[in-house]
Amino acid sequence: MKLSVSLGLWQDRPPEEALEAARAAEATGYPELWIGEMATWDAFALGTAIGAATSRISLTFGPLAVTVRDPATIAMGVASVAALTGRATGVALGTSSEVVVCGWHGRSRSRAATALAESAQAVRQLLAGEKSGVDGQVVGSRGYRLRLPAPKSPLTIAAFGPRALAVAARFADRMVVNLVSPAAAATLVRGLREAASGAGTTPPPVAAWVVAAADPGPAELEQLRRGVVGYLAAPGYADMFRAAGFGELVDFARTRPHPRSLLAAVPPEAVAAVGLVGSPAEIAAKIGEYAAAGVDELVIVPATGDEDPGGEKTLVACRSAAGSFDA
Repeated sequence: MKLSVSLGLWQDRPPEEALEAARAAEATGYPELWIGEMATWDAFALGTAIGAATSRISLTFGPLAVTVRDPATIAMGVASVAALTGRATGVALGTSSEVVVCGWHGRSRSRAATALAESAQAVRQLLAGEKSGVDGQVVGSRGYRLRLPAPKSPLTIAAFGPRALAVAARFADRMVVNLVSPAAAATLVRGLREAASGAGTTPPPVAAWVVAAADPGPAELEQLRRGVVGYLAAPGYADMFRAAGFGELVDFARTRPHPRSLLAAVPPEAVAAVGLVGSPAEIAAKIGEYAAAGVDELVIVPATGDEDPGGEKTLVACRSAAGSFDA
């Protein structure tokens, strides 16, 4: 089982903690760091700072919302960080949520799967050093070529629904699934294989983005519980949590209660269903469940706090627990 790390970018923690978390990921021996883009940092600016603060860890940006960032700016950003830091770089594309795309950025998520496919084609061309030639129905790029050295970065596609699975089967070097239980991951792995069979392609490896906390205290558990609140009533995710035994919680979430009331109702077991939480033995067992589901890589999102601002305790525990799975 391959392991990598994603910055949590937790809203209850100081923004500068991202640099400490990046240093912890490198110090504990992880080869790759994912840098997402949420409410705080521009991903490429943060990646450049992380490149200066670390010495060797590779940097993967995203998943970036394809109806927010266009292919040329994505490729420019990835190539810029690669040139300025000398690091190996990758990029992940996704469709993000209505809150982020429509609310924060004032863009439309209409035909998001089409935008994902068109962006994947154009970004692949540009990162390979080719002149872009995608005249898309939603997004595209024509006639541009990177002036910086082409980083030849691998492309990851974030997928959950069948249309995104089809895009991953056609264009991805890797697929990532976000905050899913092992059972849901197994369903998505099967869906990817079926989509690849239909497209006549080889299915790419699958990474699962999972929250993690080794022997968590109350503050760490609350941080992780807060992280799942927005998923409980979301299409697809609600069915997953219901199948995992949290039907009453899903029903409550669908009444749109105040976020504080919903947070108070989320039990630690709901987090453990979609992450690596608990003792070393519990973490090892859950890693085994993901491996049995067909997941090739776990992207660890460690809980952080004042006593462990970079999540190093959890990162060390996850690497140790994964030892029997050839981490």
